[in-house]
Amino acid sequence: MHRKVNNLISVFVSFIRCVVLKIFHFNGFSFKGVERFSPNVSIELDRGGSIFFGRRVRAHSGVKIKVRKNARLVISDNVSFNYNCMVFCRDKIEIGEGVEFGPGVLIYDHDHDYKAEGGIKAGKFLVSPVKIGSNAWIGADAVILRGSVIGENAVIGAGSIVKGEVPAGSVFIQKRETKFLHNRV
Repeated sequence: MHRKVNNLISVFVSFIRCVVLKIFHFNGFSFKGVERFSPNVSIELDRGGSIFFGRRVRAHSGVKIKVRKNARLVISDNVSFNYNCMVFCRDKIEIGEGVEFGPGVLIYDHDHDYKAEGGIKAGKFLVSPVKIGSNAWIGADAVILRGSVIGENAVIGAGSIVKGEVPAGSVFIQKRETKFLHNRV
């Protein structure tokens, strides 16, 4: 019973939040139906940016969605974000239907341009779009970096860092060796 009440509250709060975003960002925000976001989900949309949510998009506590000026985020139907995921968009991110994200997944379509004059403090970025195909499954704590294309029905293993293309239907597991610079006795 407690879970049903929480879900109803989440749907109600999500609807109100979407209506307010629509009022303040008329052409820059659109949604289909009622999404279910935890009240602890953060959505930031800068003037000139745009967000589209499909039907039945779900987000648990701690999810952060940030879309900056002139950026575009498209999240298709039946997408589910587990706890503490972050989507940070400065260019374009597209997420296909039925994508499932494990907890702590990070998605960035940009990197700091540390080679720019003034370094990181200059606030310059390198950007390129990210596309995640339908029915992909992204494991816990995966990081998806700018320019990545993940094909339909692909599986990204927990803790993997994706930069580049992952073919449709493939399983991407990033193995790392533990290296010690020096041992302490």
